[in-house]
Amino acid sequence: MSQLLSFGVLDQSPVRQGGTAAQALRETVELAGIAERLGYGRYWVAEHHSSANFAGTAPEILIGQIAANTSSIRVGSGGVMLSHYSALKVAESFRVLSAFFPGRIDVGIGRAPGSDARTAIALADPKPIADINQFPRQVADLVGFLADDLPDNHPFAGIAAHPGPPPADRPEVWLLGSSDYSAVLAAHLGLPFAFADFFGNAGEHGPHVAELYRRRFQPSAHLDAPRLNVAVHVICADTDQRARFVASSMRRLVAQLHAGGVREPLAPPQEPTASDLDGRTQRFLGSFTRHLIEGDPESVREQLVATAKRYQTAELMIASNCYAFEDRIRSYELVAAAMGLTPVVRAPNA
Repeated sequence: MSQLLSFGVLDQSPVRQGGTAAQALRETVELAGIAERLGYGRYWVAEHHSSANFAGTAPEILIGQIAANTSSIRVGSGGVMLSHYSALKVAESFRVLSAFFPGRIDVGIGRAPGSDARTAIALADPKPIADINQFPRQVADLVGFLADDLPDNHPFAGIAAHPGPPPADRPEVWLLGSSDYSAVLAAHLGLPFAFADFFGNAGEHGPHVAELYRRRFQPSAHLDAPRLNVAVHVICADTDQRARFVASSMRRLVAQLHAGGVREPLAPPQEPTASDLDGRTQRFLGSFTRHLIEGDPESVREQLVATAKRYQTAELMIASNCYAFEDRIRSYELVAAAMGLTPVVRAPNA
């Protein structure tokens, strides 16, 4: 089954202790070029605000940098937090990207704020914070603006999102989520759905959400059958022991968030000891990281194949948050080799 799987990268642009957000963004662009050469098919970047541990605040700008420094890999958002913006403005931004990079742009849309409540208010200021109940209408409007097919009786009918690329070059719209709500909305609108298994214990109910999406799916002008992509967190190293050591940085970050809600840059990996955490935090950490995939290449391959079977999908996105950039690169290299991805050779002038 592994030969039938396709893989992409979900990059949250992690910031390390002693590093800077600017450094994290430059590493994202560099890693995208490496991922393309390794044979990954998509590269999505996240949106977080007022966060010390993730640097990506403006995915549409970062997408342009990545696409300009690659030649074939699809590049998109994982995702744009639509509640902060107007559907028309997002459509215009991604139409501009598609004009520069036709046939290569994805627009992944999320409902969560990507921030704390106070930051969400600041993002809306001086307007009132958006009514989250309007999210389904916003998604439908975004799809309509991108496809030039808003209904004649729509209040914004006749308003065009420019520039207007040919139909084949329009961005591919995905709805992102980790809940029944997002799955049902994606199914109702006939959109592809990307499930965030890497969100803590979302993997516990993930297969149920995936089945709900498939069962409720209604064919649309954009998609005639359900299409599911699952994002998982993976740390692959040459040995199981090394993978566990590298993954300790992410585990410490999760423990910090649980203990006090502190969003700190990724700390250097270290061997954990029982005295580091109280019992309650240890239990939470065990639950939160239960579906984190880590190990040597053979172990990771088996876990990825099992995850694809569990979700009944052939598309996986891989997030790998490590302290050292070299460990992130190595993880993606080992996964690509283990899963038999076909390396891409760029032309000398590409």
